[in-house]
Amino acid sequence: MAPRVTIQHADFDLGAEVAALRAGDAGVGAVASFIGTVRDRSDGSAVGAMELEHYPGMTERAIEAMIDAALQRFDIRAARVVHRIGRLLPGEQIVLVAVSSAHRGMAFQACEFLMDYLKTQAPFWKKETTPGGARWVDARVADDAALARWGLAAGNAAPAP
Repeated sequence: MAPRVTIQHADFDLGAEVAALRAGDAGVGAVASFIGTVRDRSDGSAVGAMELEHYPGMTERAIEAMIDAALQRFDIRAARVVHRIGRLLPGEQIVLVAVSSAHRGMAFQACEFLMDYLKTQAPFWKKETTPGGARWVDARVADDAALARWGLAAGNAAPAP
């Protein structure tokens, strides 16, 4: 059985990941997936690269807990999260969330729930390289609001001045 969570420097292959998620489970009627990529602009500035850091062990445990929460909340069969770390360039893949279920509705909801959870609760630190220098990416109010619609509070973003 493939792991549910992988943190890695290397890129990932969507087709291979979905095949592994579905392998041996004839009850799967739907797979929903999300791939996040590095944008070339952020907050009005060009982005030349993004550096992602994490705490090994702690990050995997936090994401495993997120998947457990999704399994309890939604009627899904399995979930897979792959998150990259290290230096990434615009256009490169950062994260994959894939969810299998008997029906599409649960797969879509669980995939979105996991992505909202990842954006606010996973212990990753992101630094963007811009023409003005390097800057850490702060938590966004919109990400906290996305998690709140699931009845969960994050409170990571600083209030507006």
